[in-house]
Amino acid sequence: TVETVRFIGVDTPETHHPDRPVECYGREAAEYTKQLIGKQKVRLQADPLDTNRDRYNRLLRYVYLPDNSLVQQKLISEGYGFAYTFFPFTKTLEFSNYEQQAKAAGKGLWAACQVNVEANGSKHTNPAQL
Repeated sequence: TVETVRFIGVDTPETHHPDRPVECYGREAAEYTKQLIGKQKVRLQADPLDTNRDRYNRLLRYVYLPDNSLVQQKLISEGYGFAYTFFPFTKTLEFSNYEQQAKAAGKGLWAACQVNVEANGSKHTNPAQL
C-alpha cells in the first residue's frame, strides 16, 4: 500500500499550499529533506499520544534514518522547520528545545527569514524571493 506520511511534530515553510505563496526557506527545507532521506529505507514509528492519521488522512510518524537519527530533530535543529506542538506527542518538549536552540544560534530560516507568529501560535515565514 502506498501511503503519504506527515512528520510528527515539525512544520516546514510552505511550498505547495493552495492559499499561501511559497514561503522563505520552503524550497531549502524541501531540498534538505530530499537530500537527507534520498532513496534509503527509513523506519517509521507511531507516537502513542498522537492520532494515527491527520485530517488529510496522512500517516503521522516519526521518521528514522538507517543510522537511527530522527529526521524531525535534524529539520528543527538545523533551522529548516518549526516544532509543531499543537497536538500532543511524546517529544513535544524535546522538539520545542531544538527550535529554541536553532533560533538562538540563528540557524537556517531563523537567520534568512522573517518569522511571523499568528494569533493561534502557528509560525510562518515571509514569502520567498523569486
